[in-house]
Amino acid sequence: MRTLRRERGPVKTATRGSWVRRWAAGVSMALLVPLTTAVGGAAAPAAAGFNPAAFDFWVDSGMGPVKTRILRAANGNTNRVVYVLDGMRAPEHLNGWEIETDIPNALARADINVVMPVGGMSSFYADWNSPSSFFGVPGTGPATGSGAIDAFAGGPGKSYRYQWETFLTRELPNALGDRLGFSRTRNGVFGLSMGGSAALTLAAYHPDQFSFAGAYSGYLNISAPGMREAIRLGMIDAGGYNVDSMAPPWGPQWLRMDPFVFAPNLVRNNTRLWIAAGSGLPTSSDGPNINTVNGMALEALALANTRAFEVRMATLGARNVTYSFPPFGIHAWNTWNDEALRMIPDLSNNIG
Repeated sequence: MRTLRRERGPVKTATRGSWVRRWAAGVSMALLVPLTTAVGGAAAPAAAGFNPAAFDFWVDSGMGPVKTRILRAANGNTNRVVYVLDGMRAPEHLNGWEIETDIPNALARADINVVMPVGGMSSFYADWNSPSSFFGVPGTGPATGSGAIDAFAGGPGKSYRYQWETFLTRELPNALGDRLGFSRTRNGVFGLSMGGSAALTLAAYHPDQFSFAGAYSGYLNISAPGMREAIRLGMIDAGGYNVDSMAPPWGPQWLRMDPFVFAPNLVRNNTRLWIAAGSGLPTSSDGPNINTVNGMALEALALANTRAFEVRMATLGARNVTYSFPPFGIHAWNTWNDEALRMIPDLSNNIG
């Protein structure tokens, strides 16, 4: 793990040729991954890890009523708040961090209020251009969970337009402030995969709200060759969503979502950042199975994206970033759980 501080010189990075080769390898691997897990993150969990200490917090929005799970800080404060974002397969009943990890409890013990939005499958937590549809045909009928078959099935963001950025930066913080007294400023936000990319987007364009952002295994260079098609495959598999409904290719709306493009905002805002990706090598707890193979390929792609973002930030003279590149870790919840534990002290020092 490497930390960039103001007193240090620019970080040493790989040569352009070496990271381009890794980038090409990562994209190729991801495109070869079976459509069971492409880009969208880990496979859907078998059972929910419901936390009885958390409570449901419903807020009316432009998308209709949206549920968020709230876990209060151990000391009862209202000024230390973090938003915890899910991956591409975000279910509609609980946030993946509650289902798969004990990180919400660890945050609460660190005297941080935990805000866990629920839902937003394949949304990138963005305000979409239109409801998701293919060939102008809106999704109807029950979803099957069978990837591409769900392209014409119903689901969140298909009968209405996803407006997640508006929800997370206006409707939800206003409701949290009005009903719970939570601070609307100097919050933190972090997430995995899709949620990691979105965390940086939210911080880049809403600096008064977010003073800290963390991205684990994020796709931080989405305009690079091959990335849009990799994301397209992942979104089709994760609920049957159309990337073209989210944002037209390489137009202003798409570029606005690309951390590589908006990196100057993060430097100018002096947002405290925690940027992480595993090596793609499995740990001893990753079993010898197809999920591990898929997770290795997806993490290779995330690592290539993250290294490219690191180079971009170095060219901007960034001194507001901690980079974490553990020697082992695939695109899986055990990787993200361990990274969150490493990040919590830095998060705690830069919010509230």
